Amino acid sequence: MARTVAADDIVLCFGNLPPLFKLRGRVIVFLQNRYLIDNIDLDHFPLKVRVRLFIERLWLLSKIANADQFIVQTPTMRSLLEDKTRGLAKIRVLPFVADPSGFIRSIKLSEEGAPVKDFSFFYVASGEPHKNHKLLIQAWCNLAEQGLFPTLFLTLDEGRFSGLCKQIEFIRRQYGLNITNLDNLSHRDILALYKTVDALIYPSTFESFGLPLIEARQAGLPILAPELDYVRDLIDPEQTFDPNSATSIARAVKQFMGVKQEPLPLMDATAFMASVLEWAE
Repeated sequence: MARTVAADDIVLCFGNLPPLFKLRGRVIVFLQNRYLIDNIDLDHFPLKVRVRLFIERLWLLSKIANADQFIVQTPTMRSLLEDKTRGLAKIRVLPFVADPSGFIRSIKLSEEGAPVKDFSFFYVASGEPHKNHKLLIQAWCNLAEQGLFPTLFLTLDEGRFSGLCKQIEFIRRQYGLNITNLDNLSHRDILALYKTVDALIYPSTFESFGLPLIEARQAGLPILAPELDYVRDLIDPEQTFDPNSATSIARAVKQFMGVKQEPLPLMDATAFMASVLEWAE
């Protein structure tokens, strides 16, 4: 390829990896193997597969400069590749299938036909790491970047968790977030607040019980919680999410708020190639 590719040629690599040598033409790499860019444990694979994936990971990262553009099929893959390449790769999302017809992914709006702007969420939790405040705040930052600023009430003891509180306050000011820490509320005040907010959000990664889930349900409050066993042991939440993903948490909040999310624009192979050639012109 290094000898035969001319300057006006387009090379589309469907094997996840860029060429070993820099080519004179334009090189586009179609990347669909998540194992090459995600920090996934490979111990369960046979030795030959582990060695191959290790070599391919090394190949991909060391030869990024040999590709003019990468194509992936989802925003999640784009985010993973951006993190792995530290912004060095030009990336497009172009999902395609044999037949894109009948693909519908939509979220119902509120009964009024438009999302409500002043939703309020309540998280009753202390500040230990498994309570997952940092990822929850990151989800609120993601929402702010999309022009959404729901209210979030926290119950962090500012004496015990001063470092976390200062960090949240810094991010709140930086992004203009509607976050209020109510400090160490009494149990009576917590029960009263259940009656004034729109939903309980509970991103904790593990619990032995999860009393706020019970109390919120008893108060008739909708619940957004992780898709984890401890949650399903107690209640059936209105929305669930991946507690290890700020994007997933933000999406659950948007869905609960009735915010319409545009479907992923699928295309067939013909449209995919047209998009590739259009970019290369």
